Amino acid sequence: MSLVSRIRRIFFAATMVCCAAPVLAQDVVLKMHQFLPPQANVPNLILMPWAERVMAASEGRIRIDHFPAMQLGGTPPQLVSQVQDGVADIIWVVAGYTPGRFPQLEVFELPFMMTSAEATSRAFWNFAEANMMDTDFRDLKILGVWVHGPGVIHSSRPVEDLSDLNGLKVRGPTRIITSMLGELGATPVGMPVPAMPEALSKGVIDAGVIPWEVTTALKVPELVSHHTTFGDEALYTAAFIFAMNKDKYEALPDDLKAVIDAESGADFSALAGRIMQDNDAPARKFAEDRGNTIIDLTPEQVSEWKQAASAVEANWIAEMNDKGFDGQALVDQARSLIEAAGP
Repeated sequence: MSLVSRIRRIFFAATMVCCAAPVLAQDVVLKMHQFLPPQANVPNLILMPWAERVMAASEGRIRIDHFPAMQLGGTPPQLVSQVQDGVADIIWVVAGYTPGRFPQLEVFELPFMMTSAEATSRAFWNFAEANMMDTDFRDLKILGVWVHGPGVIHSSRPVEDLSDLNGLKVRGPTRIITSMLGELGATPVGMPVPAMPEALSKGVIDAGVIPWEVTTALKVPELVSHHTTFGDEALYTAAFIFAMNKDKYEALPDDLKAVIDAESGADFSALAGRIMQDNDAPARKFAEDRGNTIIDLTPEQVSEWKQAASAVEANWIAEMNDKGFDGQALVDQARSLIEAAGP
């Protein structure tokens, strides 16, 4: 072999090693898909910091690419199917966007069930471990489950008395919450939260229920002028799931599974809930600074709303009994776990 040929072979081999090195250094790339814009609190303060911790702990062997605002295509109700089918490797979604898929977790969305988002989120994880990992969640690797802070009514006209809801078209995120809105006298309209701003601006809805923290990202205080809160109580909350494709997780080597597991679970779920509720106050202040009207219901008024919403819990218990569950036992268990998790 000539000297020139030997040099060419050495150069080719060195080139192949250089090109292959980054691939060898990175064992797995995960696509994380969710429905909010990247500047919203959950992706900015919860999902991306989680991904960064996982990547750092893996020492570069895991890379997580973030696709916000449904950039991989589809609609928010399709996220669960996407992570099951491998379109995405990790998803974050409102569980109720797929009605009937996760029936037991609806217990946390019942009216006036939650206390703080942190305690309720920890209780939610413990409830899921006890009841759901081998049933509702059997096709997923659950990384976290949590709830947001107390839900608020954001409306084009004042809502103080229950009668103010009559004829009001109000957006709700899930089956349980739209059912509650109907029991309270509103005309419920179900839709994912990204659709809410356009629906408000076009008059498709007159109001919507969401927590304070996401209102600034969605520009809700610019689209409505009234906001109704419930003192120390929570009219409702919505349940979220943060999940991974189960086959993708199972294919990881044990040390990388351990990295994922260390950043997931009860503590992470409670942290996510607390971060969401912690960001309620700045968003409320933004609405106040705009001159919007904040209607804080008195304890006596809240009692009236509680009474009117009580049928939602009774109906849910009956529905769960029909599905083969003990509905009352699930309600009692959820309340006990929330109380045990703290205020």
